[in-house]
Amino acid sequence: MKNPDTNDTGILEHYEGMGAVCHPQGVYYRVWAPHADSVSVVGTFNDWNSETHPLQPEENGNWGILVENSKEGDEYKFSLKTPSGDFQRKDPYALMVTNSVGNGVVYNHASFDWKDAQYIMPGWNELIIYELHIGTFHVTEQNKVGTFFTAIEKIEYLKGLGINAVELMPCSEFPGDRSWGYNPANPFAIESDYGGPDGLKAFVKAAHEAGIAVILDVVYNHFGPSDLDLWRFDGWSENDGGGIYFYNDWKSHTPWGNTRPDYGRGEVRQYIHDNALMWLRDYQIDGLRMDMVVYIRNVKADGNPGNDLQDGISLMQWINKDIKENFPDRITIAEDMHALDFVTNSVENNGMGYGSQWDAEFVHAVREAIITPDDKNRNIPSIADAITSRYNTDSFQRIIYTESHDEVANGQARVAEEIADGDVDNWYSKKRAALGVALVLTSPGIPMIFQGQPLLEDKWFSDSDPMDWSRLERFSGFINLHRDLIHLRRNWFGVTEGLQGQEVQIIRADDEKKVIVMHRYKNGGPKDSVVVILNFSTETFDDYKVGFPRPGSWKLRFNSDNENYDEDFSNLGVFDVSTVEGEFDQLPQHVPLQIPPYTALIFSQEE
Repeated sequence: MKNPDTNDTGILEHYEGMGAVCHPQGVYYRVWAPHADSVSVVGTFNDWNSETHPLQPEENGNWGILVENSKEGDEYKFSLKTPSGDFQRKDPYALMVTNSVGNGVVYNHASFDWKDAQYIMPGWNELIIYELHIGTFHVTEQNKVGTFFTAIEKIEYLKGLGINAVELMPCSEFPGDRSWGYNPANPFAIESDYGGPDGLKAFVKAAHEAGIAVILDVVYNHFGPSDLDLWRFDGWSENDGGGIYFYNDWKSHTPWGNTRPDYGRGEVRQYIHDNALMWLRDYQIDGLRMDMVVYIRNVKADGNPGNDLQDGISLMQWINKDIKENFPDRITIAEDMHALDFVTNSVENNGMGYGSQWDAEFVHAVREAIITPDDKNRNIPSIADAITSRYNTDSFQRIIYTESHDEVANGQARVAEEIADGDVDNWYSKKRAALGVALVLTSPGIPMIFQGQPLLEDKWFSDSDPMDWSRLERFSGFINLHRDLIHLRRNWFGVTEGLQGQEVQIIRADDEKKVIVMHRYKNGGPKDSVVVILNFSTETFDDYKVGFPRPGSWKLRFNSDNENYDEDFSNLGVFDVSTVEGEFDQLPQHVPLQIPPYTALIFSQEE
């Protein structure tokens, strides 16, 4: 057999990439196995015979071979002979697998027809994110999981709501067919039960055609821990550790097993970097949300500098810097949950370089305020702090929400369920859940809602409990409430531009009456300045005087008490208002307002 890296004239040819890469001449297989004595590739193209295609040693512990009779669709594994024994391993870079304990499948990214799709991601100040879980979002067959293709059927629903970004919970291959996805067995492969790589691409293409960006959850703080061929991949390990892909000392420990990748090892750093960039390049993904970044930057997530992982920090800086340079319109989002400017500070200023981060301080303060049973115990100053908080002076460096997969599981339930305890279809539950989503969609930041939230889904999130789409009709008014808020947040009608702005002024934080009034603006003035009134009490106010930022007429754009949203709502006579001279709240004019109980009101000016 001739050297696979030389052509017929003896001139050296070089095949780029790791894993199984398709070329006109065949498939080039390359794997990193520095402790192996020999490596061969076995598969459907050679009847799984380990003697047929031995790989040649290359630099840095890599092994490679061009297999001329191999093609896209072939199943394969690597066969390793090592001092620790003989192993068959799935390709760490496999783009497709039969399942988490099966074989790799040769996949060619170039085979998918994107049809020259052109899509430009909205500005981050325009984003409305909808977090969804493919396995439960739209299930069409009993005892089956949802797929990318069933999810495509509901894209028109999302578009009708005004959603312009979806965040997919992790879609990398995981053990079994049901999971949240935060246990990746094959980080480069797409979950086979969801529809594999072509399924994800089809979903992205359909979402882009509907004007919706796609953000993908990725997991780099640990791998597995089960069905993990990466574990002791080439037989070597130390201290009972995981081998070449993992730390083999105290730094390996995570809450999900001793499977923290070795961020200090060049090949592992490249592996994770390659993975991150692949989603943006080959799947046209618009952003990455990285799971529990705090466990990438610190072994114990305890803030102790002695436990810091500088290698993890520098790896994320490298990834974020490369994404910013090569894909400047894409977003990276950290789930760190420690409210640190450092996470979203730029790499040039010694930060980690994320575009935005989930804001724990917002969600915890707001959920507590709307779930607390007694009005007197609602902490209005903490809500005001949640509204005005920001990182590095940039409001859009934070993702704000009341529901996420974490907040509606693990011993917690959906907001409406927390209030109602078994019957979400009651006045208190619906009114305060609406108040919460109004606060999310009017506060500075990038708002996010969780799947089923507009349907007033009850109980809690589970990977075995599909969304109940029969609620579409039953709670159509509540869905319209979300739609109307989203339209205002996106300045759909050209009269609420301030909701996409950086600025917020708390006009009043009334802890006695449990009312917050805020002025949201971009530049200020007609069709920009927005006044939001939030009543966190059961009391109806008939003459609540509050300062307004500009004189003149203010039109009521939204009233969450509108009976069109729910027949239980009181539909009190809230109207357009005009200011009255006289100082209130250190403003030269004011308005006497009627404010229904547990209600959000939104006003702006035409001129």
